[in-house]
Amino acid sequence: MGASDTLQAWVHTLRHEADDIISIELRPVGGGEFPAFEAGAHIDLHLPNGMVRSYSLVNPSSERHRYVVGVLRDRKSRGGSRCVHEQLRVGTRLAIGAPRNNFPLHEDASHSVLLAGGIGVTPLLCMARRLRDLGCPFELIYCARSRASAAFVADIEALDVPVTWHFDDERGGPPDLRALLARRAASDTEHYYACGPAVMLDAFEKVCAELGHANAHIERFAAVEVAAAADARSTFTVELRRSGRTFEVTPDKTLHQCLIELKAGVPFSCEEGICGSCETRVLEGEPDHRDSVLTAAERAANRSMMVCVSGCRSERLVLDL
Repeated sequence: MGASDTLQAWVHTLRHEADDIISIELRPVGGGEFPAFEAGAHIDLHLPNGMVRSYSLVNPSSERHRYVVGVLRDRKSRGGSRCVHEQLRVGTRLAIGAPRNNFPLHEDASHSVLLAGGIGVTPLLCMARRLRDLGCPFELIYCARSRASAAFVADIEALDVPVTWHFDDERGGPPDLRALLARRAASDTEHYYACGPAVMLDAFEKVCAELGHANAHIERFAAVEVAAAADARSTFTVELRRSGRTFEVTPDKTLHQCLIELKAGVPFSCEEGICGSCETRVLEGEPDHRDSVLTAAERAANRSMMVCVSGCRSERLVLDL
C-alpha cells in the first residue's frame, strides 16, 4: 500500500487504559465506514513525526465505524509510541493503512487458548470477542507485571469468559508457562496463540513443541534478529520486472536501501521484518529470509519475501515491482 492508498482517519477518543497504555479510537474522516477486518489484524498509523508504526486492532471485528488500538509508551521507543502518547490529540487527523493480518484466527478449532503478555493482549482481546460471538470454546491467559499495568481488564471481565489472571507482583514472579499450557492434552484440532514480550514468545514456542501442541501461533511486537544464511550472497543482481529496472545489491547498500533510493513504491513500515507491510512477490531467485512474519512453509516456497530485512542466496532475484 502506497501513500495514495492510505485511509484518512481522525482521533475520536483517547483513553487511559493502564500505566503507560492508552487506547486510540479512530473514525473515518467525513463519516462512513472503514474496510472490514478479521480478528488478529493490525493497521499502520502514519504519525505526525513522519514515522509509520503498526498496532493491533482491539475492538470487535464486526465493527466498521471505528478502529481501536492500544499503545504502550515504550521506554525504549525509537519515537513511535512516544509520538502517539505526546502528540496525538482528540481531533488529530492522520493517514492509516488498511488492515493486514499476519496473525489469523482459526475459527474452526475445537478449542482455542489465548496467551497474552502485557500490551500483547490487544489482538487476543479481539480474538476473544470474535470467539465469544461465534460461541466457540476458548480460554484466555493474561499475564502482566501488575494489575496497574494490565490494560482492558474491564473489557475482558465484561466478556464473561474463562480467564486465568497472572500478575507477577501478586504471584511473586513470572508465570509457569509449562503448567498453564499443560492443562490440556495435545490435540491436532486445538489452536494456541500468544502475543507479548519476546522472552514469553520464545518460551511459549518451546513449551508448545515439547507438549505436542502442534497449532501454535505467535505475533511479535519486536523483531528477532535473524542472521544471514551461510550461503547468503553479499552481492547480487535484482530485477524489478514491472518497472523494468535492474540494479546490484552490494555489501555497502542493502536491498532495502536500494528500493528506497529507487522509490520503488514499497510500503515500508516497521523496517524490522515484523509487520508484513513490505511483503513482495518473488518471481525468480532464492531469497534469504530474515523476517519474523513468514511461516517455515512460506519461506520454503519462496513466493514472497520481506524486502526490508531479507537478502538473497542466488545470483539474481526478480521481484514483482
